[in-house]
Amino acid sequence: MTIPSEYQIVVHAEASYLAEQSKPSELRYVFAYRVNIKNLGTKTAQLISRHWYISDANGKVQEVIGEGVIGEQPILHPGEEFEYTSGAILNTPVGSMHGYFSMVGVDSVAFNAEIPAFTLAQPNMIH
Repeated sequence: MTIPSEYQIVVHAEASYLAEQSKPSELRYVFAYRVNIKNLGTKTAQLISRHWYISDANGKVQEVIGEGVIGEQPILHPGEEFEYTSGAILNTPVGSMHGYFSMVGVDSVAFNAEIPAFTLAQPNMIH
């Protein structure tokens, strides 16, 4: 899907390991991730839905599809950004996430904003 040049939605995400909620002895590794969505384009766009692929070190992939993010469907005017925090639970100490947000522009143009892959890792697991 080609994104019209007036729509430039940039997504950045990073994760952190939540040791206090994790239980490695039970293969439970909990991560928080912070996502920043920035409208660098010249037209307003609204985030409609999310589509995540969450992979663990065993090759298991969870697909998560849903409306909005954290119960919201934010509208981003040119120059605005929206940030939220959420979480993921894996059975392995290392994994990754990527996906896209389905967006709709003010002129009813539908497009996807890519969420680049980022790593979920227990500290000192990746050298």
